[in-house]
Amino acid sequence: MKVADLKAISASVRKEILKMLQKAGSGHPGGSLSAVELLVDLYNNHLNFNKDNFQDKNRDYFILSKGHVCPVLYAVLAQIGCIPKEELDTLRKIGSRLQGHPAKDKNLPGIEVSTGSLGYGLSIALGIAKGIKTLKQDNRVYVLMGDGEQQEGSVWEAVMCASHFKLDNLCAIVDCNNLQIDGKVEDVLNVYPLSDKYRAFGWNVIEIDGHNLEEIDNAYIQAKNCKGKPTVIIARTIKGKGVSFMENVANWHGKVPNEQQLEQALKEIDLSLK
Repeated sequence: MKVADLKAISASVRKEILKMLQKAGSGHPGGSLSAVELLVDLYNNHLNFNKDNFQDKNRDYFILSKGHVCPVLYAVLAQIGCIPKEELDTLRKIGSRLQGHPAKDKNLPGIEVSTGSLGYGLSIALGIAKGIKTLKQDNRVYVLMGDGEQQEGSVWEAVMCASHFKLDNLCAIVDCNNLQIDGKVEDVLNVYPLSDKYRAFGWNVIEIDGHNLEEIDNAYIQAKNCKGKPTVIIARTIKGKGVSFMENVANWHGKVPNEQQLEQALKEIDLSLK
């Protein structure tokens, strides 16, 4: 899919994220908006899956480790036709398949595991990748993490293990928007320089602008072509991307817009396409 088409889809996904969060009255807009292009390109250009059968043994796997940003995943799943668009209005409602964190037991297409407690997604992903290698299959495994999530010790155990087993079918993506619920990542518990740390553990490291669709697309291609080691894509992003009053503001980590703010945000996103 061409960049122009992906940009239009990204704008549409951003609007859906904001609308569903405003309707729900709670959720996490900041990190959802920062990860839009990363998932739009992955699902439309690179992830191998059968939308009519998400249990296909030949599918690629995607694990949303930072589960609180599930609105971006739900919006993308609706965009590619895996769930009805109108179902987005049920976010965080009792009985809905669209819970505030991905829930495996809700039988929602594309949800491989329940996530929410940070630090476990990479461990799950490497277990799947190791199993795929054992079975001599060609599937790939992708996992999206946050930069604040890198403060979890379990992440680095998984980083060490994935390198040891040379899991070149594993691609980790770190959404580096530099903010977490309590403020700047470097002030809460500094994890940088991430690239140097991953390289020291034996990973293939790709650094990109996480909103530049050409760079994102090339990174996924490079990751697939890398042999003998896992790949991490360090994506520099903006928390709250696309909405002026949300961008780079930690307070929008877990706060939703009111009706007036939603109207302004939707107008800004429309204007960005022009």
